[in-house]
Amino acid sequence: MDEQNTARQPEAELSEILRVRREKLSALRQAGRDPFVETTYDVDACAKDINENFDGYEGKQVSVAGRILSKRGMGKSGFIDIQDHSGRIQSYVQKDRLGDEEYEWFKKYDIGDIIGIKGEVFRTQKGQISIRAHQVKLLSKSLLPLPEKWHGLKDTELRYRQRYVDLIVNPEVKKAFVMRSQFIRHIRHYLDALGYIEVETPVLSTIVGGAAARPFITHHNTLDLDMYMRIATELPLKRLIVGGMDRVYEIGRLFRNEGIDTKHNPEFTTIELYQAYADFHTMMDIAEGILSSAAMELHGTYQLQWLGETVDLTPGWRRLTMTDAVKEYTGVDFGAISDDAQAVEAARSIGVELPEAAEKTWGNALYACFDQKVEEKLIEPTFITMYPVEVSPLTKRSPADPRLTERFELFICHSEMANAYSELNDPIDQRLRFEKQLEQRERGDDEAEMLDEDFLTAMEYGMPPTGGMGMGIDRCVMLLTGSDSIRDVLLFPTMKPLSE
Repeated sequence: MDEQNTARQPEAELSEILRVRREKLSALRQAGRDPFVETTYDVDACAKDINENFDGYEGKQVSVAGRILSKRGMGKSGFIDIQDHSGRIQSYVQKDRLGDEEYEWFKKYDIGDIIGIKGEVFRTQKGQISIRAHQVKLLSKSLLPLPEKWHGLKDTELRYRQRYVDLIVNPEVKKAFVMRSQFIRHIRHYLDALGYIEVETPVLSTIVGGAAARPFITHHNTLDLDMYMRIATELPLKRLIVGGMDRVYEIGRLFRNEGIDTKHNPEFTTIELYQAYADFHTMMDIAEGILSSAAMELHGTYQLQWLGETVDLTPGWRRLTMTDAVKEYTGVDFGAISDDAQAVEAARSIGVELPEAAEKTWGNALYACFDQKVEEKLIEPTFITMYPVEVSPLTKRSPADPRLTERFELFICHSEMANAYSELNDPIDQRLRFEKQLEQRERGDDEAEMLDEDFLTAMEYGMPPTGGMGMGIDRCVMLLTGSDSIRDVLLFPTMKPLSE
């Protein structure tokens, strides 16, 4: 029976394969060859190195380990392909070299079993780089068969639910997660070179803040206290700025009780960074520097393909105020409007309605127009700056127009990639804005900020002028890997449980 076709076999037939595999395990144990008692195996080479540096390995003895992906032949000799962390390599196994008993056991090994091979590197008559096995050792028995072609399964979400199988049979999937690791390492090197310090802040808190989002709630049994899982790292990091740690960043998991789509997962990874004596212009330079240099380091080019578009990350990205962006893409000039009612009417004239819980103000009308009519049109890297104060409760007001704040969001392919402020450091103004947020909560907006008295106390000790930014790691990796869905760059995305 060809076990590689089990993905499309009837359940009765599949059950027979499972029974046979367990019987093989039982036979191994009865013969004193239990594969699960092995604790280590001496590995001194990997598939990729052997394949790429054959001249250096030819004729040498190596020890490799990996998972059996195919078997061919098996009379008095046969070929197998194994896959290790670096790739695949072929091995030639002969009865004369292993001995009669070992070869008979070897023939019973299944696709998916993990084995160790010691032998000599050579090239076959057909030119295939291989290992001539002198010893084959079973290191772990696979009790479930692998599907032959994972993409052939009808339930495509099964790739996300069983990422371990996805990685086995679709080794190219691993490349995205290797690049994710490389990108995070790149960020650390970039910021460390600028004198930043990486820190860690609490995941659990009695007050949620730093973003407009609905939190997850949990309970601490010993303290008999409800706590929130963090939706941002902003407020603890700003406390460190108050304490004199002038350049800090944290790469960490955030948790927001929100919907799931191609760009959103309830738990996700961000970097937040704060720099004393800097502003949002400094943060723009850092955001552009991180992503453009990452593209060059990881791909050797600034030109990337994402969401069906060619994106040019060459430094010198466009910077556009929200007022100018709305004027350019909708024709409505909020710079010429000063009255709240007139602003709301101007929004309605282009088919924009304000959220029910939002106050009918000039700032909310401007933001609604941008959110509903402009954001989807931003393809090339664009910094949208000067956000209304109503939607920026932690941001310093613009000296030129107190209705606006010194804030930007970075958009690439109509996706928000980063959010940054010239941080508000006036504790009196901050209290007033928190109180406005409380009013919004009372009107039913459960994503509005809570009032954090300890944070206000910290600010009252004096916080220097500060620039701060949050950047979504997952979306950046989507860009760098050309992935259409956030689930392709999360090893274990949140999934609805399957019914029994």
